[in-house]
Amino acid sequence: MFATLKPYAVEFKRQAILTPVFIILEVILEMIIPFLMAEIIDNGLEKGNVDYVVKVGLIMVVVAMCSLACGALAGKYGAVASTGLARNLRFAMYDNIQEFSFSNIDKYSTAGLVTRLTTDVTNVQNAYQMLLRMFTRAPITLVVAMTMAFIINSRLSMVFLVAIIFLGVVITFLVRKVGPYFKEMFEKYDALNANVQENLTGIRAVKAYVREDFETEKFKKTSGLLYLCSVRAEKLMVMTMPLMQFTVYVCILMLSWLGARMIVSESMTTGQLMSLFTYTMNILMSLMMIAMVTVMVTMAKSSADRICEVLKEKSSMENKPGAVRTVADGSIRFADVCFSYHGDAENLHLSHVNLDIKSGMTVGILGGTGSAKSTLVQLIPRLYDVTSGSVQVGGLDVREYDMEALRNEVSMVLQKNVLFSGTIAENLRWGNKEASQEELERVCRLACAHEFIEKFPDGYETYIEQGGTNVSGGQKQRLCIARALLKKPKILILDDSTSAVDTHTDATIRKAFREEIPDTTKLIIAQRISSVQDADRILVLNDGSIDGCGTHEELLASNAIYQEVYHSQQKGGEDHE
Repeated sequence: MFATLKPYAVEFKRQAILTPVFIILEVILEMIIPFLMAEIIDNGLEKGNVDYVVKVGLIMVVVAMCSLACGALAGKYGAVASTGLARNLRFAMYDNIQEFSFSNIDKYSTAGLVTRLTTDVTNVQNAYQMLLRMFTRAPITLVVAMTMAFIINSRLSMVFLVAIIFLGVVITFLVRKVGPYFKEMFEKYDALNANVQENLTGIRAVKAYVREDFETEKFKKTSGLLYLCSVRAEKLMVMTMPLMQFTVYVCILMLSWLGARMIVSESMTTGQLMSLFTYTMNILMSLMMIAMVTVMVTMAKSSADRICEVLKEKSSMENKPGAVRTVADGSIRFADVCFSYHGDAENLHLSHVNLDIKSGMTVGILGGTGSAKSTLVQLIPRLYDVTSGSVQVGGLDVREYDMEALRNEVSMVLQKNVLFSGTIAENLRWGNKEASQEELERVCRLACAHEFIEKFPDGYETYIEQGGTNVSGGQKQRLCIARALLKKPKILILDDSTSAVDTHTDATIRKAFREEIPDTTKLIIAQRISSVQDADRILVLNDGSIDGCGTHEELLASNAIYQEVYHSQQKGGEDHE
């Protein structure tokens, strides 16, 4: 774990070193003050020497000011080092997540990744700052205070030694017991964040179905589980404070009783006893700091393990050395392709698929829910790797290509259309960040989006809310299609991307594709036969296998699934009329 996190702290190495240096100076200066105080009492006040009191008092003021300055500098450098570590960890995780393949992403929940980037990093940041400051300050204070106490009176200082051993044993026991609870607690945080994310994302559906009470009850239950887990952890750790206070009071009582007897027997001065009381508080406060840091570090360790899990995660797909960066054309070939999301050859989602598509062809894909339509097309831009067999684009296995080069030539409009917060133009330029206004308008006309964009008061500068909530489903689909076209791809994949548009608009878009991008290979997943019946070839998928392949007329004459879908849709249209 430490080896994984260390590189992200190196940038702020100087601040990380200066923090404990200034802490040590601060502690040493603080420990001098009780010694000077004893000198004032014993050699100044008791002897009536005012000049000595003033002289030593001025030295105490200077020492106190220097200690304050060292503390301020330690705080400044500690804050810079810890926040710098947090920044680097967040960036490193976010950057690594961007490299994940779809199979890597499937391993983590969105809420879990968000928790790692926020709560877990904050825990590590706080623990690191406490380690630099308090965990440096506490042991140094403990050692210096113990040394000064033994110098003043070694016999009386044995009280502290017994207290330290007692508290050390108790804290070690509590930390070992509470560790598993913190790990479980962060898993509950993931569940809570997932619940909130799901609710807020689908808030319109919640209100439409009047399910506010149900969602509130579900959140209450998830929050309650987090509460119970937190309480179990806190019940153990809260015991540290009473034990600390008990130890403090016992030490004070023992010092008062034994110290008073020593003063009476003239084996100790009043000033020395006062100094010992000060050192008593320093020693016990140091122990309390160590306990606090130990609790925080225990909690942060669970967070650090989760962070390291993401940092160590390597993409399941990597470019080969000398990967090809040029895609010859839009031809596609599936050669005995089998695929399983879990790599399990006994539980295949695609089974022995063989398919040849020439460059420039339009291919429709039909099939019921769960027939692996989306799975099939996701193998083309290498969003997943095949379990066996091969997928070829432009005559080469997709694993031979540089992934960025391949995906730039394969434009895919996913089943779930995603728009990001920003203007329409900014969203479109995801397809080509250098695109001119004329290019934006051209692709929007192809996708039948230009007309409705022009109706907005701000046109292409209209601001899109997060998730595209201020445009309709059909408008969102057309914007996503336009964005894909802007890449000028050799292969265009529409994964059920016209389901929210009317049949007239759907037909207009398909007509524009035929006339404007004839050399682009087009794969269209659709539920409506009317969306694909003009395709050069139509695939019918059933349970991960190709059940039929041919033109509309051929499938209508020979494929039972296609016939059933066609007749049900024709009947539905007649009933509607």
